Amino acid sequence: MADENNTIEQPVAAEHPQGGEARDGREGGRGRSGRGRGERGERGGRGRRDDRRGRREDEEQGEELIEKLVHINRVSKTVKGGKRFGFAALVVVGDGKGRVGFGHAKAREVPEAITKATASAKKKMIRVALKEGRTLHHDGKGHFGAGRVNVRTAPAGTGIIAGGPMRAVFESLGVHDVVTKSVGTSNPYNMIRATFDALSDQSSPKSVAQRRGKKVADLLGRGGASEAEAEAAAEAIVE
Repeated sequence: MADENNTIEQPVAAEHPQGGEARDGREGGRGRSGRGRGERGERGGRGRRDDRRGRREDEEQGEELIEKLVHINRVSKTVKGGKRFGFAALVVVGDGKGRVGFGHAKAREVPEAITKATASAKKKMIRVALKEGRTLHHDGKGHFGAGRVNVRTAPAGTGIIAGGPMRAVFESLGVHDVVTKSVGTSNPYNMIRATFDALSDQSSPKSVAQRRGKKVADLLGRGGASEAEAEAAAEAIVE
């Protein structure tokens, strides 16, 4: 019985000696190559793409923006089969440090319209020079269509004296003291555009001095102030 077992086991062990080794070698080679590809994939393109996404998210999170929904309106479009209803959103976006923008968009649903309007506002942000980081440098006027607005600089503690859409603009801009007046229309779209027209004309003493090739103290000293007072006022100006 022992001889029979031996005779049976020997051909089985010797039946595919090379084939079995070849299979093991191929399997080992595949496993090693598979691991190599996986390691290269993790260390290579995929890892770099994930890092880029992380940096973009960190940059976007680092810039905190103030988003305010000013107006939302239901709109309709007449087509061959009837009417298609949607929504139009008007959004104001700012960083609270002198940058502000507005955008409007339409969509079938309210959240989608707000998202599109916010993205449009971020692309059209402008920078406005602020005095001491709290108010405007000088008075101004703006108009668009039937909308006309007046903006005035104000001393500390005045607050934002503005209504409706204009208040959203100044809160997003970072202004703490301002006096405004809107005349002619209550349409939020025209009021926003007229307000931005007034803000686009704002200029700081620093920009005026650079344009004229002079010092800020020279410009501020013409109002009867002494040289020391003019220099102190020039140092206190925040672009």
